[in-house]
Amino acid sequence: MVTEQLEGTGGVHRIVALQPERSGSGVVLAADVSPSVADRVMELIQQWQIGDADYLLTRQEVVAPHPPHRHLAAGEDFAWIEVMGEARTHSRPLGRYMALMGVAAVLAAIGVITDNPILIVGAMAVSPDLLPICAACVGFVGGRLGLARRSLATLLLGISFTWFVAAAVAWLLQLTGVLTGDFQVHDTALHGLNHIDYSTVLVALAAGIAAMLSFETRAAAAVGVAISVTTIPASALFGVSLGLGEVRDSWGAAGVLGVNVALLLLSATVTLAIQRGLVAARGDPAKVT
Repeated sequence: MVTEQLEGTGGVHRIVALQPERSGSGVVLAADVSPSVADRVMELIQQWQIGDADYLLTRQEVVAPHPPHRHLAAGEDFAWIEVMGEARTHSRPLGRYMALMGVAAVLAAIGVITDNPILIVGAMAVSPDLLPICAACVGFVGGRLGLARRSLATLLLGISFTWFVAAAVAWLLQLTGVLTGDFQVHDTALHGLNHIDYSTVLVALAAGIAAMLSFETRAAAAVGVAISVTTIPASALFGVSLGLGEVRDSWGAAGVLGVNVALLLLSATVTLAIQRGLVAARGDPAKVT
């Protein structure tokens, strides 16, 4: 009966029953589960009242090519349970997250002060702000407002920490005389971050789509640079301005940052909602487990 229900999902293959050494202790099942039916399998496991310690669902990276002429349906590689698990993991301000945000702030602050674009790119590569942004979007789409609130709080904490570290770096450099009194942060190449125009909107919307797709495929580290281009430079500019006492002229950078984050959340949420809708249209339940 169990194997029949698993096969009935249409995405569970190569089911193998293993008999434990001790008689009467049940049967161990092993099977290949397609990501598109992972949520349905989880529903069956709950119906069978199997304890959390008695099953394991893992992702296996397959090197072998797809069979010839095989058509990959929309959403076939999408598993809501996996996306939700990633979101829960990254919704809280872990120590590693705060440490990486601090390192990104130092690199970006020095990049702003020295007008060095290489350091700015390095800061964008280090910054993990993509993770709580996508986690918040998962909360919105899944109706988990608690998850969304935690993720947004984590994002806000990380950005605020970036401001503080960048401000501290600028203040210390000014205190030690490395920065002279005639230094003006708005004379650097990043002065354009004080203004919102059509490019701000288009880049943030496109970055949100890339953010969610990379979050689902665990390619966040590779795509993080493209996402952080909308957050870290503006955060560093505002933080350095705070440290140098030029904040009055830098509220534009804070405004650009706010607009970018809002548009990232919007486009990433829409992207995830469309994918989940495609899965539901194919008849694969995408309920939060």
